[in-house]
Amino acid sequence: MAKPPTAEPPDGVFSLLDTDLYKLTMQCAVLKYFPDTEVEYAFTNRTPHMKLTSDAFAWLQEQVEKLGSISITTEELEYLRRRCPYFGEAYLRYLSSFRMRPEEHVKLSFTPSKEDPECGDLHIAIKGLWIETIVYEIPLLALTSEAYFKFCNTDWDHDGQEEKAYSKGLTLLEHGCLVSEFGSRRRRDYKTQDLVMKGLCRASKQAEAAGLKGKLTGTSNVHFAMKYGIPPVGTVAHEWYMGIAAITNDYENANELALRYWLGTFGEGVLAIALTDTFGTPAFFQAFKRRIPTTATAARGAAATSASAASSTTTAGVGSLTNIQPPVSANSETDHNVSEERSYAEVFTGVRQDSGDPAKYVKMTREFYDSIGIKGRKTIVFSDSLNVELCLEYKHIAEEFGFQPSFGVGTFFTNDFVHKTDGKKSVPLNIVIKLSHASGRPAIKISDNIGKNTGDEKTVREVKVRLGYVEQEWKDGDEAGRWGKEGG
Repeated sequence: MAKPPTAEPPDGVFSLLDTDLYKLTMQCAVLKYFPDTEVEYAFTNRTPHMKLTSDAFAWLQEQVEKLGSISITTEELEYLRRRCPYFGEAYLRYLSSFRMRPEEHVKLSFTPSKEDPECGDLHIAIKGLWIETIVYEIPLLALTSEAYFKFCNTDWDHDGQEEKAYSKGLTLLEHGCLVSEFGSRRRRDYKTQDLVMKGLCRASKQAEAAGLKGKLTGTSNVHFAMKYGIPPVGTVAHEWYMGIAAITNDYENANELALRYWLGTFGEGVLAIALTDTFGTPAFFQAFKRRIPTTATAARGAAATSASAASSTTTAGVGSLTNIQPPVSANSETDHNVSEERSYAEVFTGVRQDSGDPAKYVKMTREFYDSIGIKGRKTIVFSDSLNVELCLEYKHIAEEFGFQPSFGVGTFFTNDFVHKTDGKKSVPLNIVIKLSHASGRPAIKISDNIGKNTGDEKTVREVKVRLGYVEQEWKDGDEAGRWGKEGG
């Protein structure tokens, strides 16, 4: 990997670590349990009126091709070994020789608009082994956003971005918030995220010097965590649950299988924030309260980062991460020796709220923990389209119900701009890339808000019936207008 210039970074993505931590943690788990699984991903633009130009598409094609030249550096590898010991040597060895192959895995296409042939709809399809294609989501989303704002909406500049991030960060810290930066996927460009990190780190130093209770807990972007010396944060994405459900076609037990494999990869007390809403939080809580099978628990401590110990209570030696096959067809209730000691809910530090009404979620989560006798202070990480005002509102609600709130703030940090000419809002693209198939079956997400349903509609309907899903709709959950209206 060529090192970027010290003054201005090049266009696009130039580091394998310029991604969210959970992409690497999931890749580690996929390597262990599903190294031969074929998958597909689909791209959705939830703001379809915001189209690329042909020039933007050509630039995007060029940048995607360049991804194939990126490899992890010795310095980056040593950083992961030092700061993320849960990965273990087997995964780091895999990563040391890993290369993206976009010419093989990624297909980009452009459909010109009838009204204006110079503008059109972008289509992205990703297909290949899960272990190899899992890393494309974040760079492709970041590059698509950068292409749009480099060629299509250019009435903006970077002036004031560092100060804006500093002001937002300081306000949150003054109010005692624990906050992380989650803005990689929809950033306006690399430079914007870099300026945001400078502003947030400056606010953090000032808050620490003043003895404020708030804290900058880290960033999801591993490259920027390394650059600024703050923790890389994050655990798992919906993709993990979606993939396992599609592979097994066992939606009734998919949440529990996903939790089991996660503990089997990393052990207890590591990366221990659970994402609850993939198939609706009520269904997740049914799995979360189950006792952990002894066959699902990796050894604690250093042994947890060695080779697979997930199918045995005896720790395996260091070696291939794929020497144990996942018991994907096993009955999670009867086919395993079940521990009488701990449930998943006890072992995991807390949960992440990413869809639906946060106030209802907090109340439901409190009722869940109370129902199984957990009275300690668990964490709720809020991560759904946050701004300063919402963080402060959710902080009050969470603390009222006895939780430790934490906040992953993304687009509000890295794509908050106004037009230079009139000072009105310059709205971000709302774009997503989601797993669409695994092992030949559709992969779907239901979430806690109908606006975030993803995937094959027939499968979504069938799974809702199988799980007894009660439809949820949140008045503030309109995905097309999450960050305001253009010129508003």
